[in-house]
Amino acid sequence: TGRCRLNTSIVPLPANMRTSTSLKVRLPVLIFALQIVMLVLYSLFVTYDDNANAKMQNNETNPMENSMYRDYPYFADVQVMIFVGFGCLLAFYRFYGFSGIVFTFLTAAFSIQWAILIQGFFQFYDNGKIHIGIINLLNAEFACAVVLISYCAVLGKTSPVQLLVMSLLEIPFFAVTEWAVLKYIRINDAGGTILIHLFACYFGLGVTFVLYRPSLNNGHVKEMTSYNSDILCVLGTLFLWVFWPSFNSALTIKGDDQHRAILHTFIGLCSSTMTAFALTAMFNKRGKLTMADIQNVTLAGGVTVGASVDMMISPVAAYALGIMGCTACFFGYKYLTPFMARRLRIQDQCGIHNLHGLTGLISSMAGICAILLATEEIYGPSMYQIFSHRLGRTAKEQALFQFAAIFATIAASAVGGLLTGWVMSLKCMAAPSDEDCFDDELFLDVSESIKLYNKYRNTDISENLLNVRTT
Repeated sequence: TGRCRLNTSIVPLPANMRTSTSLKVRLPVLIFALQIVMLVLYSLFVTYDDNANAKMQNNETNPMENSMYRDYPYFADVQVMIFVGFGCLLAFYRFYGFSGIVFTFLTAAFSIQWAILIQGFFQFYDNGKIHIGIINLLNAEFACAVVLISYCAVLGKTSPVQLLVMSLLEIPFFAVTEWAVLKYIRINDAGGTILIHLFACYFGLGVTFVLYRPSLNNGHVKEMTSYNSDILCVLGTLFLWVFWPSFNSALTIKGDDQHRAILHTFIGLCSSTMTAFALTAMFNKRGKLTMADIQNVTLAGGVTVGASVDMMISPVAAYALGIMGCTACFFGYKYLTPFMARRLRIQDQCGIHNLHGLTGLISSMAGICAILLATEEIYGPSMYQIFSHRLGRTAKEQALFQFAAIFATIAASAVGGLLTGWVMSLKCMAAPSDEDCFDDELFLDVSESIKLYNKYRNTDISENLLNVRTT
């Protein structure tokens, strides 16, 4: 995956030639400006939906029928994925663990509140107001997941100012694309394969293409992991793995559709995990397991079943999709990511093209096949409930619309990523220099004890201490 490559050819710039990375003024100014805008917009446009509005309740209202009891468990699960799963997963760099977690926290907190507004104007706007409830928060968290996936492509090479700007721009691009695809193209995408994974992937690749750093193409001296950072990263993987069935099933139709979505996701994750362990041992030169593969490739099955997750594809198809997604993801990390960095100027830092792009394309093709094979004999009376978009369309026509949605989403996200990357490349964005990438100390006030620990952890000091004790 390129996580442990070393490059000592980076020559430090003289102090008077470096761009200032101080956050003392620019980050507070940006945050307070955004907060003021939020206050104004929320005061003007945001109100409660019927399930949260006391005026809509009466003596005959059954509080247990409130949508909160139906939607909150899924919201809570996705919350854990966003803040704990992503946070820990992005803490795998040895000297960038604090930043990986803290910048995820900051980016997610802003993205969710911003997405509530932007998505609200397109989906929940009525009589001049955005009516919000738990379902709005859940949709906003999916939009936040899009931003965090894109962030993975530029992990370690961006400032918190750049990340806030990326969130500020990506959420509107995503909301418009989501609205247009669902309203006009009308597709089946229960697990968000097209509108979440593919959009996030190619948006992130567009950003990293613009922010290309030639001197980092062979790695960086601090682009490495440690024992503790790998443990934290695996913990993040486990949180994502456990709660992924909720992610894929949260917005499906309640009942048998949601039931199938949970079953298919779990089966796909299990098969991809088993395949990942087999492949990492098979292709390791010493026949051992590779931590980077376990941290990433094991999750591929959750993406691969997404487009057809609520359909009657059969459990064995979900199992096969998990194997296919894992295999594509594994070889993508091994061969495609280095090729893209060398030949295409795309430094995909966490390999999102493998985990979300390649698997997303496989999942989209599987969804199209499931649509073409769907019959009333298989689905019974629920045929046109599950495939509600097929009203007035044949199976072949719907398949063509699915293809159109894939290309439209990729095109929109890539263009949005390129434009956002250009804005992020402006000098006022406090971007780190090449030599300061992947280092907590640039933007975080790290204690002296941690600085000393980081300074000497690469030496043989522990071995010397051991020798002293034994003698």
